Amino acid sequence: MEINVKIKENLRIQAFYLFFIITSIQIGVGIMGAPMYIFTEAQQDSWISIIIAFGYLLLVLFVMFRILDQYENADILGIQVDIFGNWLGKILGTFYIIYFAAALLSVILTYIDVVQVFIFPEISSLIIGVLLISLIIYCIYGGLRVIVGVVFIFFFSAHWLLFLLYEPAIRMELDHFQPFFQASFPDLLKGARATSYSFAGFEILLLIYPFIQNKERAKFPTYFGAFWSFGLLLIGTVISIGYFSARQLKELEWAVLSLFKIVSLPFVERFDYIVVAEWMMVALPNMILLMWAITYGIKRMYKVPQKKTLIITSFIYLILIALMSSHNIVIKLTEFVSKIGFWIVYVYPFILLPIVLLKKRWQRKKESESG
Repeated sequence: MEINVKIKENLRIQAFYLFFIITSIQIGVGIMGAPMYIFTEAQQDSWISIIIAFGYLLLVLFVMFRILDQYENADILGIQVDIFGNWLGKILGTFYIIYFAAALLSVILTYIDVVQVFIFPEISSLIIGVLLISLIIYCIYGGLRVIVGVVFIFFFSAHWLLFLLYEPAIRMELDHFQPFFQASFPDLLKGARATSYSFAGFEILLLIYPFIQNKERAKFPTYFGAFWSFGLLLIGTVISIGYFSARQLKELEWAVLSLFKIVSLPFVERFDYIVVAEWMMVALPNMILLMWAITYGIKRMYKVPQKKTLIITSFIYLILIALMSSHNIVIKLTEFVSKIGFWIVYVYPFILLPIVLLKKRWQRKKESESG
């Protein structure tokens, strides 16, 4: 397997689009239930935990860029082969693909669960699954540039939902945030860790980086995309804490979605129905990007055609969707992905960076001695 990826000019994308890619893959289904998990750990100081998590996220992104900058045009799969050898490198790359696959399954099942809870309790999971998988296949068949175009359009198509939070925002009780700074530092860190599922996804940078045309401009849109995701999660959590009582928030799995229930219009009785349906525009880019990461990763490592992998993988997902429709299974899978993702996304880059730097230093020293 080649370490550096050779990408045709017509397949490259501008660094500008990294903002939409990072934001879209982070803000999927995780933000819908994040306030409950963060509040359980940090209580009314949850906003501090989110700020801590964002600071750490920026540090992880910095480390990822440092790793990528050591190579001409490599992704995480090539870097691991270069550092650990072909055999171990491919095993680690396979772990990455399995993680992406588990993350995608959790996103699909979570959205199906939300649709069944809020709109159609009796609808079959398989019917919704077929609809989602069909849309994913259609987008990925168009290639990465089509995927980025869909992400770009859906970003603007979904963000109007923010304006609907005005009504619950003006009804917030500021007393819910008092007393300030009551959570201990360990509790704040636990709250920050509770954001790991919601903030995850930006690790796709390690796969998509070789496709960036103007890499010297890649950092700003990536950091700004992470900042945008941070802002959305902070807004959703703060409004949830201010609007719901502590007892309510600890029991609300979909706190952010529940905020839309109070929105009332003369011509719409249940506006949350529209929000759940519209949320597909939030979740679908997340699903598409994860499926692309899976199929591209398999193609990169094992030379299996991406379209063939896409069809086989989609068929497997439909079987899993039919078998894993239980709410408890969805919760356990999400917790599993969150725990595994914490180590892969937030810890592993700090282990990999010094190894990469040491190897590059050793290579330069060897080249200077031989020269």
